[in-house]
Amino acid sequence: MTGPGLRRVVVAGGTGLVGRPMVQALLDLGAQVTVLTRNPVGAGLPTGAHAQGWEDLTALLDGTDAVINLAGEGIAEKRWSVARKAAIRDSRILATRRLVEAMKDCQRPPKTLVNASAVGYYGARGQAPMDEGAAAGAGFLADVCRVWEAEAMAASDIGVRVARIRIGVVLARDGGALPKMALPVRLYLGCKLGSGQQGLSWIHLNDLVAMFMEAARNPAWEGPFNGTAPEPVSNEVFTDLLARRLHRPLFPVPGAVTATAAKVMLGEMATSLLLQGAFLIPAHAQALGFGYQFPTAASALEDLL
Repeated sequence: MTGPGLRRVVVAGGTGLVGRPMVQALLDLGAQVTVLTRNPVGAGLPTGAHAQGWEDLTALLDGTDAVINLAGEGIAEKRWSVARKAAIRDSRILATRRLVEAMKDCQRPPKTLVNASAVGYYGARGQAPMDEGAAAGAGFLADVCRVWEAEAMAASDIGVRVARIRIGVVLARDGGALPKMALPVRLYLGCKLGSGQQGLSWIHLNDLVAMFMEAARNPAWEGPFNGTAPEPVSNEVFTDLLARRLHRPLFPVPGAVTATAAKVMLGEMATSLLLQGAFLIPAHAQALGFGYQFPTAASALEDLL
């Protein structure tokens, strides 16, 4: 049985860590799913999903119930050169702009656009928890997210309901941040990064997929949503939970040493992704009654490791 209002769904960027399980979840609901990808032949999608290139978007989107936009180059896959930063920015902004422009040419525009964003929207913040009412921060990722969301919001001008999901650190068994974070701990090299007090706003992959699904089918989901769990933790607390789960010790390495090492290895990316952060609360999702399968970091790590 198809979910309410989800008969035809288009997913842009449906071949990545979040996209693949989301496509499967949509198929399980009985939806007809088309995935926009630059490589339709090699997409390797779940049985039942259709892969299509970025041509003829207006015809594809006309009459669609929902568009889920996850398109964008990976933020943490490569060191940030000038060219890499341009690719991160342009892949998100131009893809979203292209989708919205195609919607404007539709006789029957999609009912809903669920557009990815990121917690980088808030930039580096202090210890106080923040919800979606906080202003955008400063820095490269904040600038990208602010423009990215503005491009998506333009769809509201033609009556499309727009939900923007500001995705936190996605915890998954295979892929994403967790295997990289767990490796040094497994090798008895675990320690906090920098001061360890920077906020880590995370979410289990299953909960993130469920959040996107709910945003796609529930008309009450409109505006910005923090795609994070209700228990943000510090880097130090998360590392300690990780070590306990893996039954490994942590080493009391001075924060200045780990911060310097991270900057040497990763450059600007280390500061933005590892040494700074924010404690974000998913107030809007909670107000709408969204239920988390893994609300605490301990429960997420117990499931994934």
